[in-house]
Amino acid sequence: MDMQKEAYKVEAFELLAELETSLLELEADSGNMDLVDRVFRAMHTIKGSGAMFGFEAVAEFTHDVESVFDLVRENRVPVTTGLVNLALRARDHIKSMLDHAADQSAVDAQEGLTILKAFRAILQAERQTPIAAAAPDHSPDHSMDAEQAGCPQTEKIFHIRFVPHETLFQNGTNPLALLAELSQLGACRNILHSDRIPPPDTFDPEKCYLYWDILLTTTKCINDIKDVFIFVEDACDLEIDLIDDAGTPEEKKCSRRLGEILVARGDLPPEKIEAALQGQKRIGEILVESQMVSAEKVRSALAEQELVQSARVRRERQGAGSSVRVAAGKLDTLVNLVGELVTVQARLSRKAMLERDPELVSISEVVERLTAELRDNTLGIRMLPIDVTFSKLRRLVRDLAAELGKRILLQTEGGDTELDKTVIEQLNDPLVHILRNSIDHGIESPERRCKAGKPEQGVIRLKAEHSGANVLIHIIDDGAGIDPAVIRRKAIEKGLLSPDSDKSDKELIQMIFQAGFSTAGSVTNVSGRGVGMDVVKRSLENLRGAIDITSRAGQGTTITLKLPLTLAIIDGLLVEIDADKFVVPLSSIEECVELTRERLARTQGRNILNIRGQIVPFVPLREHFGIPGQPPAIEQVVINEVDGRRVGIVVDRVIGEHQIVIKTMNALYKDVEEISGATILGDGTVALILDVQKLLNSVQTEYAAA
Repeated sequence: MDMQKEAYKVEAFELLAELETSLLELEADSGNMDLVDRVFRAMHTIKGSGAMFGFEAVAEFTHDVESVFDLVRENRVPVTTGLVNLALRARDHIKSMLDHAADQSAVDAQEGLTILKAFRAILQAERQTPIAAAAPDHSPDHSMDAEQAGCPQTEKIFHIRFVPHETLFQNGTNPLALLAELSQLGACRNILHSDRIPPPDTFDPEKCYLYWDILLTTTKCINDIKDVFIFVEDACDLEIDLIDDAGTPEEKKCSRRLGEILVARGDLPPEKIEAALQGQKRIGEILVESQMVSAEKVRSALAEQELVQSARVRRERQGAGSSVRVAAGKLDTLVNLVGELVTVQARLSRKAMLERDPELVSISEVVERLTAELRDNTLGIRMLPIDVTFSKLRRLVRDLAAELGKRILLQTEGGDTELDKTVIEQLNDPLVHILRNSIDHGIESPERRCKAGKPEQGVIRLKAEHSGANVLIHIIDDGAGIDPAVIRRKAIEKGLLSPDSDKSDKELIQMIFQAGFSTAGSVTNVSGRGVGMDVVKRSLENLRGAIDITSRAGQGTTITLKLPLTLAIIDGLLVEIDADKFVVPLSSIEECVELTRERLARTQGRNILNIRGQIVPFVPLREHFGIPGQPPAIEQVVINEVDGRRVGIVVDRVIGEHQIVIKTMNALYKDVEEISGATILGDGTVALILDVQKLLNSVQTEYAAA
């Protein structure tokens, strides 16, 4: 049962994320009944499944929220900003209850009571307000549409056949709980069938052999009945037929249709049908109770009766029937095993080349092809659309804009761009920091925007796109931009910049990534403490990513994040210094050039090269790492692009491109910042993976100290 509870919590968190997205969309499009239906069904599933898996507190809290949105579906309660705010608070409270499922004392009980009181006030007000007499359309062509769309107050009789699959118990479902919930809709007559129960020697207590026929007399519509079974619809066979509609023009029509079927089959003579019609209104019920015909024949006839189909929209779950939920730990293990396989395959390829055995080479080529396909498919499994992260940020922008009295529209583009799940998990906090700064510092107040000739509503765009082996994420706002003169003044005040410094505007803008730097005039709950952008840069460097800023005062700012598609396997350039091997990530490399003794002598010890008229500094890796020995007569300079600048790394030899399986370093090497990991080569030796950004930072620190 603990496993089932964990599975429920995972699904509930997904539903809460969908609920938040739907509510935010509903706020902008209050007349969209599809969104209302999505909100209702998310609440209903959380409530129903919660009761089944032991989360009674969640189910009880969600009940009144669901009831209010049921009234919204019936157009009896309007969608307002206040209702959306209240529903978002309820969503947050449900999440808190799930987060602290083991210790409900950690949940803010007073907040829950306040929310419930507000929802119950809406329910009470609706009950005391007479429903406006809308002009009903009684035309024959539209009577069934009205029946499906609304829930008239006349009583109807539904025949429900509920046949659970034998595996129903395995997901923790109790069918009696469903029948009990169904009985809340009206008077129920349940007919239990046990003919599927096998002999004792083959009986399995973990399987469900029972099924039910149910006659439900209710004022509710078919949508409400289907809602009861919504969270087990894939674990049962369900048929719902409208067989009687007492007190409406459909009564006689529906009753005679059932009778005509029975007469046509020869199950009953016509006179008995006529007697039943004249003596009773609810023919479906009387036929079963009076045993004029067997219940099985009635059920068979009802199966031919035209089903009353609803217009409800199912909660969108693309490919739900063809997907499998896999624990993240198992997926990580699979990726690690594939990484080991890639390493072994490289060793096999090397051995085949040395042996020069045609058969071995052929086998090696087949293994290499299969390994590549397995690697690509396995890494593809770990890829998630970045829209998962974008959706979480809508609420942040909405709430923070309201807190600051600003009007901001968040636009997203390229949400289907995929990234490794590990990258996405670590991307949320940097994006939150950037958006908070854009909202607080970037977008002006409505008054200032009007004075500047801009629309009152500011716009922030989140755009994702592929760029080779990387993904670029652009955060673009149309706010005040960054004024380099303000940054210079603040930097001088904080002692971060000398008054006679000749830094360019781009270099000044990059200073916002220094720890403790802020241009805010005062400290607020949002920003101003100088904590955030330096954290963003460190987080991205840990992801082997980069960040770049372009801004124009008065027009806006664009922040671009450059991220690797995956952190498990990368393309790298294998280089060598003496007998030591290193890997430089290929994503940052621009070119390689030769460094002769004569060319090195012309630098006069300044470690600067002139490459096609451009000055490029370089780092002698042998000297920096203290590797003994003499360099060759012709060294190689690997030119990298770092923070918009070109920097060279001098090595003895360039071996070539390799696909690198990244291995984490032992804890003893955690303080060696210039190395981001290691890999095992085809000959079994270890190569260290260079972190070019941190290597450059380390060299700059050494020069500054000198």
